[in-house]
Amino acid sequence: MLGDDELISERLKKDIEFIVELDRMKSILRQTSLIGEDRREDDAQHSWHISVMAMVLSEYANEDIDLCKVIKMLLTHDLVELYAGDTFCYDKVGNEDKRQRELAAAEKIYGMLDEDKGSELRALWDEFEEMDTPEALFAASMDRLQPMLNNYYNNGGTWKKFDVAQSDIYKRISPVEKSSDELWGFVKYMLEDAFGRGLINKR
Repeated sequence: MLGDDELISERLKKDIEFIVELDRMKSILRQTSLIGEDRREDDAQHSWHISVMAMVLSEYANEDIDLCKVIKMLLTHDLVELYAGDTFCYDKVGNEDKRQRELAAAEKIYGMLDEDKGSELRALWDEFEEMDTPEALFAASMDRLQPMLNNYYNNGGTWKKFDVAQSDIYKRISPVEKSSDELWGFVKYMLEDAFGRGLINKR
């Protein structure tokens, strides 16, 4: 904690304490492994990767999108996992109370900042979760496409490890169908090829 130096404003103290808290994102491990390695990626690596993906792939969005807003969503949407933890998307039991855990975490993490900054980040998180805007849909598409790329290039990765059905994968990746015709064509190719190579099954 910062001291009581009068030269440091309370607003800046909150900002710095928030930034220091974010360092813990580097130690929150996800189920997805890095491509070509056994090591699991962390939340910070995931957030960086999908943000760069949005920069590179934004031209394929069906609608005009505010790329800066998309990147802000992608960089901040997983901050709730500082307190709620990472819930594996195919863990049916873990997902039962995920929403409640993440709502409580959102209040805590975004509440660390002054109201204007905290409200801005919370609004971005809410928009991302609701997936009702072109930006939120495209952001969700990046968030869900990235681990699938890792699994595809890791010979099945968590798909094989947890025996995930192709129907569940299609359900998970469905935001792409609404946000990008071209990327959806790639997704279908990737999943059908993965099935053909025995990386997933059609249960």
